[in-house]
Amino acid sequence: MSKLQLFLVAFVLAFGLSGAFAPLRAQSTAASDKAQIEALVQKFNDAFNARDLDALMSCYAPGKGLFVFDAVPPREYPSWDAYKRDWEELLSSFPGPVSTKSTELVITVIGTLAYSHGIQPTTLTRKDGSKFEAVARVTDVYRKINGKWLVVQEHVSFPVDLATGQADLLSKP
Repeated sequence: MSKLQLFLVAFVLAFGLSGAFAPLRAQSTAASDKAQIEALVQKFNDAFNARDLDALMSCYAPGKGLFVFDAVPPREYPSWDAYKRDWEELLSSFPGPVSTKSTELVITVIGTLAYSHGIQPTTLTRKDGSKFEAVARVTDVYRKINGKWLVVQEHVSFPVDLATGQADLLSKP
């Protein structure tokens, strides 16, 4: 084999095949990113269940990098600080044990952006010890910021019976 032929073979192996493996690297990265987002969702659930506001808020992008439509008024929370106040109010209104989990979670990763939707059955305990139960629909948008996935947009809602105007807090599929 001539030096030119050896060079061409080496060139093809070095650069030509690297493109052939790009889809495999992309799949591996997406799977890793999906696992990181699943861990973030679990961190959120664990923080909520522990009533750990700081850990809960660490799941969200700081400052104006966060926008939320929550299930309770006001209509929108345009920043991390505004949403933190919402969480403070919720936790003070329900001072007893709380629990939540994420079910039916579907995560899609596209580069440094991702989105998910799922169901969050939640139980809160009022001051008098009575329980409040709700099943929320949650859609999140994530951004990978400095190598870390964070929620940048969240939408929490309940289906509404249009005939009565009442939210269906325990909705079923």
